[in-house]
Amino acid sequence: MAKLKGNCIVAQSGGPTTVINSSLCGVAQEARKHACITGVYAALNGILGVLREEIFDLGKEKPSTIAGLRRTPAAAAGSCRYKLRTLEDNREDYERILQVFEAHDIRYFFYAGGNDSMDTADKLSQLAAEGGYELRVMGVPKTIDNDLACTDHCPGFGSVAKFIATMSMEAGRDTEALYTTDTCTVLETMGRNAGWIAAAGGCAQRDPEDAPHLVYVPEVPFDMNQFVTDVKTVLKKYKRCFITASEGIQDKDGNYIAEIGGGFAKDSFGHQQLGGVAETLREIVENKVGVKCRSNKLGTCQRNAMHFASKTDGDEAYRVGATAVKEAVKGTTGKMVTLVRTSNKPYKCTTGLADLMDVANGERKIPRDWMNKEGNHITKKMRDYITPLMAGEVKIAVGKDGLPVFARFKKSFLKKKCSTWDKA
Repeated sequence: MAKLKGNCIVAQSGGPTTVINSSLCGVAQEARKHACITGVYAALNGILGVLREEIFDLGKEKPSTIAGLRRTPAAAAGSCRYKLRTLEDNREDYERILQVFEAHDIRYFFYAGGNDSMDTADKLSQLAAEGGYELRVMGVPKTIDNDLACTDHCPGFGSVAKFIATMSMEAGRDTEALYTTDTCTVLETMGRNAGWIAAAGGCAQRDPEDAPHLVYVPEVPFDMNQFVTDVKTVLKKYKRCFITASEGIQDKDGNYIAEIGGGFAKDSFGHQQLGGVAETLREIVENKVGVKCRSNKLGTCQRNAMHFASKTDGDEAYRVGATAVKEAVKGTTGKMVTLVRTSNKPYKCTTGLADLMDVANGERKIPRDWMNKEGNHITKKMRDYITPLMAGEVKIAVGKDGLPVFARFKKSFLKKKCSTWDKA
């Protein structure tokens, strides 16, 4: 069978990570190895860049810049949180994308992102097939939340897990040193509906005295009275208490503990914008337990901490990007590359494929037995699952000023061939 000939385009979506650029590097470098891929392009700011026809030529970037993506955090091509509605409600946007693809002879589309990005890729794949436009669409997994279905874990998670565990260790030692005045500390992590990131903080506890003493995740309903009892129990034993909690912890009725502005602010996908759980827990500790408590919120630092990114994570992110290209060239379409763990000790992982639709409609949460029966710390199963993903460190370039050196695209944009699109 003759291979499909044409250009490819890669786009990034959703919250940046330390290793999403490694996936971009994997796509770009692998694509250049295949003669059937005549040009390698990137969309500026995800699917919005396609809709706006803001596309630049990765072939005009220096090879050293492309290689430097493997030690550069965030999304070098720019990201977005633009939600494409269903084909029935918003067919014109999908048709616009195909119009842009056809104008630039784009036959391969690689989309790096989470559930919503896989949904967009799936709908686009369906429409291309319906219209008879030959297009290979491949999803490249990315999310620090580690909640994508059909994959053992997600690129981006291993690095944030390593960072959160380390922050728990370091801030925990600060609390230990000053427990006579700063008796408790709450460390808030990202994680809307899945608590994988907060659970990673639990890996910092090698000894019962080590932080964190308590870990709270959305999968286990939060009870304020039990929380107060938990804190008092830890204080009685160690005279201090360090707590790691997900931003998305909820009560038994599904109400988020942290709310913004008396209700929920929402992002463009309709997801609740959470934050402030550390402050909420701090107030509970000070008012109900009666000791001073500090609150730490790391914000976007946790998902962009390139200085301590996991080598395992970086390598796997590159692999899923490169594999997406290899599969597309072979004729695969409508799939997301997955990570398949074949062994834990020693850790071994290979790749697989999942239907984009299955990923888009799924969500992977923490199994209940990966948290202890009290619901306030991780079990050995969780520790064994996370530990290999944090192994090693990405070697970063350092400038004469002692600070990291990150890659930046020059962005040579293609000449626009379609009408102006300005809906967003």
